[in-house]
Amino acid sequence: MVTEDQVRQALRNVLDPEIGKPIEDIGMLQGIEVNDGSVRVHVLITIEGCPLKDRITADVTSALQPLGVDRVDVDLSPMSEQQRAELVTKLRGGATPAPQQQRQFFVGTDTTVIAVASGKGGVGKSSVTVNLACALAAEGHRVGVLDADVWGFSVPRMIGVTGQPVGFNNMILPLESHGVKVISMGFFVPEETPVIWRGPMLHKAIEQFLGDVYWGDLDFLLADLPPGTGDVSISLASFLPGASMLVVTTPQEAARKVAERAGKMAERTNLRPLGVIENMSWFACPHCGERTSIFGSGGGQEAADTLGVPLLAQVPLVPDLREGGDEGRPIVVTDPDSPAGRALTDAARAVAQATRSKVGKPLPIMATPGAAVAGGHAGHHH
Repeated sequence: MVTEDQVRQALRNVLDPEIGKPIEDIGMLQGIEVNDGSVRVHVLITIEGCPLKDRITADVTSALQPLGVDRVDVDLSPMSEQQRAELVTKLRGGATPAPQQQRQFFVGTDTTVIAVASGKGGVGKSSVTVNLACALAAEGHRVGVLDADVWGFSVPRMIGVTGQPVGFNNMILPLESHGVKVISMGFFVPEETPVIWRGPMLHKAIEQFLGDVYWGDLDFLLADLPPGTGDVSISLASFLPGASMLVVTTPQEAARKVAERAGKMAERTNLRPLGVIENMSWFACPHCGERTSIFGSGGGQEAADTLGVPLLAQVPLVPDLREGGDEGRPIVVTDPDSPAGRALTDAARAVAQATRSKVGKPLPIMATPGAAVAGGHAGHHH
């Protein structure tokens, strides 16, 4: 004779097809009746014409198969408005902030948020972001990438995701590739369309990408910032009070100057500088392996010294890295043992290490008395 507990236990394996969590956890399992050899399961579905009805019915039935039940009836009924509202609150982590205050995300969670910044365009920031994300995912971490580069979004193409995210009850479900969840402006506007937006609209877009996207439980969220230190970076920092910042630069002096500006921005916006990754560090001859420093050398180390953070990696300039980006197959996935693949994988480990050790420590820049007050001027007396 089957008990209700056994049935409930077996149904732990039934996930809502859209949200990917057990139906019991999200309040969809309304009741179980066990009579002799037959079991009746009452399931609430999110919307009346839910196209996934058959799948839920099939999943429930097959989950109970091993218990040797003669007959399984699945009753599906739509959620009331009230139940739907509760579900959305639950998915959002129960936070319903007052409308006028600045919303903040990933506060008090285990998610490490890392903003990837660069002082100028063309340093390979997005390809570094994508490869770090894929490398972290390959190590077993749950990773999301928020492509906050609203104008020059290139993450979707580089990580190889196409299509449009599905909406669910005013939540957007991110797309996934190489085990990484991705959300990008590129999903909502055709790639050729110029995005001509002003600050307040961008602020709203970033807020939606953080608050209305169902990220699930992430270990790491990497945010690919637009180059420079504009509105988007400042908005992002205001929504993510606990975020760290990773600066990508090339070995050139010019790029280092800009990295310093990015560091100053970090001080003003309270993003915690975590480390520097130097990209395009050298070109290795495909025939003899000899290294040529096309873009000079030392910029990454100098930027790191200026910011007082470690240089986490020096990534060589290799055609495969760019080709992988163009084809949506990141090099850490296709060729992890290549010099560039290894440098990026090591960088990902270093990032994971650095964020773990720094949790809960105050910012070095906040530690000096008066620095917080003089934040706006701190950068100008040298």
